[in-house]
Amino acid sequence: MPRRRFDALFLDFYGTLVTGDREAVEATCARIVDDLELPVTAADLAVAWGHRFFAAIETRNGDDFLTLFDCECVTLAETLVPWRRDIDPEPYARMLKAYWADPPAAPHVRETLETLDVPVCIVSNADTEDVLSAVEKRGFRVDAIVTSEDARSYKPHDGIFRMALERMQVTPDRVLHAGDSLHSDVGGAGPLGLATCWVCYADRIMDLGNAIPTHKISSIRDLAAILSA
Repeated sequence: MPRRRFDALFLDFYGTLVTGDREAVEATCARIVDDLELPVTAADLAVAWGHRFFAAIETRNGDDFLTLFDCECVTLAETLVPWRRDIDPEPYARMLKAYWADPPAAPHVRETLETLDVPVCIVSNADTEDVLSAVEKRGFRVDAIVTSEDARSYKPHDGIFRMALERMQVTPDRVLHAGDSLHSDVGGAGPLGLATCWVCYADRIMDLGNAIPTHKISSIRDLAAILSA
C-alpha cells in the first residue's frame, strides 16, 4: 500500500470547525455602546477592541501568559479608557465566553471529521474548558485537543504547535495544519515545517496575516482531497 502523506491533521477550532465570532463580538459591542452611551458605532468598537486584543495575545506567552478570558477583560478595559475608566469588563467578556462554550458548527464539519482516516488534533487559541464544552456539544470526533491555556502560548507562537506535535508523537514534515487565520495558523505552523491549509471563509472581522499557505480551501470538505493526494 502507498505510504500515507500525513501522519496527523491539526485543526484550528474557532472560525474553522465552528463559525467565526463576528456575530458574538458585534452583539457584545452593541450592548457596550448602548449601556455606556458611547459616541462610536458597535462596528468601530469591535475593530478597536480587536486590534488591542490581538496585539495582547502576541505577547502573552510563557511567564506572561493570561487566559483568553482575562485578555478580553484587560483589552476591553483599555479600549474604553477614552470614554470610561470605571467599567467592569467581565459581564461583557462573559457574553463572548457563552459563544466560546457553545458555538454553531461550520458547514460539513461533523461528517468530514467522521470520514477522515488520519488522527486529528485541535490546536486552538482558547481556554480549555470552553473548547472541551464546545467539542462535546457539537459531537466532534477528534483524537486530541491542545489549547493556548494548555501550552501557555498563543498561535502563532511555536509553543502551542510543539505541544501538539509532542502529544501526537509526529514530526512537522508529516503534519497538515488547517485554519482560517493567515497570521495565527499559516504564519505559526509554516515556519516549523508543517504543511498549511488556509480555510478561507468570508466572515472574519480582521486578519493581520500575509503568510502564504501550502493549500487554500473554502470548504472543510476539501481537506479529504489534500490528505489523500
